[in-house]
Amino acid sequence: MTRIAILKTGAPPPALAETHGDYPAMFGTLLGDGFETTVFDVRQGEWPDPVGFDGAVITGSAAGVYEDDAWIGALLDWIRLARGETRLVGVCFGHQAMAQALGGRVEKSDRGWGVGLHRYDVAAPAPWMTPAAATVAIPVSHQDQVVAIPGDALVTLSSAFTPYAGLAWGEDAISFQGHPEFTPAYASDLTAGRCGRIDPVLVDRALETLAQPNDRALVADWIRGFLAL
Repeated sequence: MTRIAILKTGAPPPALAETHGDYPAMFGTLLGDGFETTVFDVRQGEWPDPVGFDGAVITGSAAGVYEDDAWIGALLDWIRLARGETRLVGVCFGHQAMAQALGGRVEKSDRGWGVGLHRYDVAAPAPWMTPAAATVAIPVSHQDQVVAIPGDALVTLSSAFTPYAGLAWGEDAISFQGHPEFTPAYASDLTAGRCGRIDPVLVDRALETLAQPNDRALVADWIRGFLAL
């Protein structure tokens, strides 16, 4: 059994959590059989010992990694401590936190909201990207973006909207801007609920894309393979 720490950094809107579950539950479903997960709510000061787990997943959050909340600074410190001690996977906020902690920079993007199903080019195939693919399409929901990458990071996924959509550090740390753990139903409900905060035209377009085929299962295979190495 592969032991995985889930670092919970945020939560869905309460009404959606009742229907779709929380972020750790989504990742538990994504990982499936063969993985034993333990949840740590880092916003409440809960921190795993990296050497006690085969890997750790850092979830999404409505927070920004550049904000001055004490738990965010502590998370960045934990990432620096944990790198090399266990396998790390970051998703959305987790992706941004890993980049920020390890020498990159994250900002609220002047490109605006990224919502719906976004397709990324595989910029640098890696051994854990099995089965291989030239492009992948997964749900997204973000305003912030990594705008400068750490010097030792490799760009694995990229698009015109999100140039640094996937990063890897050697053989023990990877991250994704997109959300392979989001079902199209959850991503649709989340996006529709933000109509007003997000241009309604963009919301409608995003909902149309979320009805199209996606590569969530493929990216989930990548993450499972990486964590089980």
